[in-house]
Amino acid sequence: MDKTIIMKELGIRPGQIMLDAGCGNGYMSKLFSEAVGSTGKVYALDPDEEAIAALRNETIGTNVEALVGDISTTTDLEELSIDFIYVSTVLHGFSPEQVRGFRDEVKRLLKPGGKLAIIEIEKRPTPFGPPLDIRFSPEELQQALPLASLGTVQIGEYFYMQVFKNVVES
Repeated sequence: MDKTIIMKELGIRPGQIMLDAGCGNGYMSKLFSEAVGSTGKVYALDPDEEAIAALRNETIGTNVEALVGDISTTTDLEELSIDFIYVSTVLHGFSPEQVRGFRDEVKRLLKPGGKLAIIEIEKRPTPFGPPLDIRFSPEELQQALPLASLGTVQIGEYFYMQVFKNVVES
């Protein structure tokens, strides 16, 4: 997975409010923190309490707020408060019910015009990764999410990133 391509394609701007959902150890949250600058904010969300505790210690005094939570349920984050949600290699582990919860929470959190970036392992045989039957193709992601797809980009030999936009009907 090429972080340089990811950051270039995301086009994060200073002042944005980001959510790194399923952040793990927070390595991308730290990159996002630099990109949004002192006027922006990064919420790093993960159900792993130990990973979040470690990330909290590493990011004291920064614009990163590490939170224990699950993006497939309602979080404590404010409605319509997020410019950009980033989710990397998380969705394939969700049950259909969790995918619905994720979809609902993304719609609740994203500002009008806000974006969602999803990274997944391609739905083809690869030397690692989850079983093919639980992986998402870009087309399946589009069907699962009520957002407008802005396109798919290859970010490594086995990974793709699909970006969606929260288009609000007037």
